[in-house]
Amino acid sequence: MRVETRDLILCALFAALMGIGANVAPFLTIGSVPITLQLLFAIMAGGLLGSRIGAFSMLAYMLIGLAGAPVFAGFKGGISSVLSPTFGFIISFIFVAYIAGKCVGKGRRNYIIGGILVIATNYVIGTNFMYFAMKLWAGAPEGFSYGMAWAWMMIYLPLDILVTVVSFVALPKVKTALRFTVRHTADV
Repeated sequence: MRVETRDLILCALFAALMGIGANVAPFLTIGSVPITLQLLFAIMAGGLLGSRIGAFSMLAYMLIGLAGAPVFAGFKGGISSVLSPTFGFIISFIFVAYIAGKCVGKGRRNYIIGGILVIATNYVIGTNFMYFAMKLWAGAPEGFSYGMAWAWMMIYLPLDILVTVVSFVALPKVKTALRFTVRHTADV
C-alpha cells in the first residue's frame, strides 16, 4: 500500500498535536497520572486519518519522545520514559488510534462499540503496564495490589468516557468540515 505525501504531513501533524495535548495542562495531576488531551487526539488521529496512518502517527509521537524531544506529559522525553509507570498509556494510543480508525472507516458508524473498545484498550494496556512498573521498578507503596491499581484508575474513568464520547460525536462533523475546506481550497 502506497503512502502519499499528504498522509505523511497529517501523520506529523497528529504527532505534534499529541505533544501539545500531553502538555496542555501539565499542572493537572492526580496521583502520578497527568490529565491530558492525548486520548482525544489519538481517537481523532484514527478517526480522521484511518486506522493505519492514525496508528502510525501515534507510533511517530512515541518515537519522537523516546528520541529525547520533550513531548510526553510534563515536557518529558528520552529513552528513560519507558520506565515511567504511565508509559503504557503512550503505547496504548497506537492501538486506540487503530481501533478508532477501524470503527469509523469504510462507512461504519459503530461509535458506541468503538468508544468501549478504545477505553478498554487504553485502560488494559496502560493500567497493566502501570501496575507492573510500580511493582518492579517504580517503588510501589507497601500493600500496593493489582486491584488497587485498577481502583486508582477508576478516578479517571468518567473524564475518559466524556472525552471519548465528545471525540466520537465530533468526528463526523470534523470530517465534513475538513472535506469542505479541502474542496474550497482546491477550487482557489
